[in-house]
Amino acid sequence: MTKSFNYQLSTEFKPKSLADTSLFKPIKVGNMNLQHRAVLAPLTRFRNHINSIPNPEAMGMYYGQRSSRPGTLVITEATIVSAAAGGYDTAPGIYNQEQIDAWSKIFKRVHDNNSYVYLQLWSLGRQSDPANLKKIGKPFVSASDVYSDDRGITSEGVIAEDGAIAVNNELRPMTIPEIKQYVNDYAQAARNSLAAGADGVEVHCGNSYMLNQFLDISSNLRTDEYGSQTLENRARFALECIDAVVEAVGADKVGVRFAPYGRFGGMSGSDDLTAIALYAYIFAELEKRAQQGKRVSYIHLVQARMTDFNINENDESAKFDTEFVYKIWKGVVMKAGAYATDPAAVRREVEVGQTLIAYGRYFISNPDLPDRLALGKPLTKYVRDSFYLPDPIAGYVDYPTYKQQDL
Repeated sequence: MTKSFNYQLSTEFKPKSLADTSLFKPIKVGNMNLQHRAVLAPLTRFRNHINSIPNPEAMGMYYGQRSSRPGTLVITEATIVSAAAGGYDTAPGIYNQEQIDAWSKIFKRVHDNNSYVYLQLWSLGRQSDPANLKKIGKPFVSASDVYSDDRGITSEGVIAEDGAIAVNNELRPMTIPEIKQYVNDYAQAARNSLAAGADGVEVHCGNSYMLNQFLDISSNLRTDEYGSQTLENRARFALECIDAVVEAVGADKVGVRFAPYGRFGGMSGSDDLTAIALYAYIFAELEKRAQQGKRVSYIHLVQARMTDFNINENDESAKFDTEFVYKIWKGVVMKAGAYATDPAAVRREVEVGQTLIAYGRYFISNPDLPDRLALGKPLTKYVRDSFYLPDPIAGYVDYPTYKQQDL
């Protein structure tokens, strides 16, 4: 039986119309002509079928609702690039024909609204479930054999290290051939995404997942050419994956996401004194490629106040910002980080002409969020406990529009 929730309007901030700001000015991003700059952020929801096969009915309705304003860009939930890169049975994949066919039906719902969709490419690394990997005969790998005790809970209810030992699938560093295979997997996943009808893909290099594990000095203890001795080495794997994806589908169909100050999953956050230098190097490398005719669609940055997926204004990391990106990267920048409840910050951010704003949790609870932002309508509160329910309706596609609420 489907669960139901009593949805309430948020009273934590005073909504204000943003219709007169650049948030509602058209912009060309890659090969897309967006009609506004409010983007659906990538949000894991675990609503697909088992075996990492998307649910075309529920997920089609979900993405269809959130692309209902023409010219909207939606970024899908993180999607596994290969069986080896996964380990979450209810997270979607894009590595076999059944998955491609299911995604194609979902993408059609978005395109029927005259909107656009990018699929986020994902590999989990040490954030995976070693027991699930064991079941499909895949190793538990990361940049190094460094477990993160705060990575979360596996299906067996124990931390990753204990679970890995229990199933005899302990974490180990990836070999060079495995790294090269992952690079190929990202490229093939990008091709599969476009074959399914996506307008492009976003390479996920943040939030403590595999590519971030190579970038972060705490999880990368390697001493080879992918090791932590130099910024170039730490960035090598991510840049190789980005380059391979660009080569596969074209730079104007590729976005890239980073979380420079993230702490989720045991990442270093601002404790890494080289963080700004590392990301400045990566942005410079992407700009260098852009100057050679291969400018990716956008760089997507999680703001410092979202260090562990929660708003942490008092966290030491919150004082850091990502403004240095504009001094290096001359393309489109997308920013994510609790903007729905801070319209004044949105107003400031979009004064920089190449800036997009990605909305997450409040886009979950407001399927018509761009309309509400334009009109200054109150926002429906999200129900955090519903984020990962295995329910195809409750907390997923049953949030009302402002018209249904008579606002």
